[in-house]
Amino acid sequence: MYKIAIAGASTLLGRELKDALSESPLAAASFSLLDEADAHGQLDQVGDEVTVIQAISENAFDSMDFTFFCGPESLTRRHWQQALRAGSTVLDLSGALDRETGVVVRAPWLGVDAVAVDLFTPAVVPAHPAVIALALLLERLQKSAPVSFAAATVLEPASDFGRAAMDELHQQTVNLLSFQSLPRAMYDAQVAYNLLCGMGESSKVSLPDVEARIRRHYQALTAGRGPSLAIQVIHAPVFHGYTFSIAVELERPVEIGALEDSLTGEHVDLVLEDTESPSNLAATGQNDILVRLRPEPMGRNSNLASRLWLWAAADNLRLSAQNAVLCALDLRRIRPQGPVQ
Repeated sequence: MYKIAIAGASTLLGRELKDALSESPLAAASFSLLDEADAHGQLDQVGDEVTVIQAISENAFDSMDFTFFCGPESLTRRHWQQALRAGSTVLDLSGALDRETGVVVRAPWLGVDAVAVDLFTPAVVPAHPAVIALALLLERLQKSAPVSFAAATVLEPASDFGRAAMDELHQQTVNLLSFQSLPRAMYDAQVAYNLLCGMGESSKVSLPDVEARIRRHYQALTAGRGPSLAIQVIHAPVFHGYTFSIAVELERPVEIGALEDSLTGEHVDLVLEDTESPSNLAATGQNDILVRLRPEPMGRNSNLASRLWLWAAADNLRLSAQNAVLCALDLRRIRPQGPVQ
């Protein structure tokens, strides 16, 4: 039986991870739920087991096989070395460690990883969910023809920044409708009924930092195998779910049916009906990435296209949790099994 610690267990991502773990081959593990002092003592549940969230103590990570960090970056930076010294395999969902020496970014959905993981790997960062969706779709399209150009606008939800961001979006919406002043503790800008590419000077949310993280993870995962990708992140006034507007140009024309076939497969739900559209609401609770293909036909031949648009959506929290669990399952092979002789 594995022993698993979840640091940041009371966060939105921590709760989603608990659900993903309880539905995985790791469901029989012994779980320790950890968080900041203000969450200490809260009742919680993993699968059918009711437990209590504990504060992170000096020996909190002792005997843990895996430690998932799901809280803010500050929590990860304070405690990841402590978990590492205790002999735990560290998986960082906060994104705090992706520039640390030796740390590897992973996304098992994309097949072979650019960098191997061994016993000397200090930590693993499950890839940003937007990168998983973008890299997987472009990887599929490359089966039809080489991609000469790709650009993506990523619309990010409030839940990516935690419960405080969601609460502020909600309160701003309520206050606007009642002609009251807006709370700005998280965003320092009006995010309700608004699309933004940047926030105020005092904002705790940094879209440039998110863009930089997405670019780092995309480069780490593709390692020159995938096409170059221009990325812009926009904050959308929604609570959950990523949506993506992706422009792609192929080096040669391809039959539209062949493009649809290349996108179709595991983890991708290709929406063909004109009456339906991928959306953040439709993606909520879904394991797959929802995609609509919009090719630009070439002249009179409406069956060929070299330029196309993809409109896609994915559940940001579920995709992050699924990827983290898959990373842990893949890392089981480097955990010692049984007593050392």
